[in-house]
Amino acid sequence: MNLTINGQEQELNFGVRFVRELDKVAGINKDGVQLGFGLTRSLPGMQTYNPATLSDAIYAATATNSPRPSRNDVDDYIDSIESIDELEKVFEEVNQGIDKANALKAALKNMKA
Repeated sequence: MNLTINGQEQELNFGVRFVRELDKVAGINKDGVQLGFGLTRSLPGMQTYNPATLSDAIYAATATNSPRPSRNDVDDYIDSIESIDELEKVFEEVNQGIDKANALKAALKNMKA
């Protein structure tokens, strides 16, 4: 999946690096210790179309891109979407990318059980 953010074509990747980055931006931090759970905390937000969660997911999915968009670039991209239909389409595409990622299939299966 590709998005144009701040004039740059950005490929979104939903593999292990995505999960690691999502743990950094949306995971649980207890007394300075990173506990992970970014994927677990983010999936309900993606299903309910939370724009902050969408921003976290897009940002995490660009972890290996060069140049990588900033978090503000991703927020501005989401804020610039003009119609609800277009915003819903972005949510659906990101959710599909997450669902199709081989690295996430076992975790998603266990979460849905």
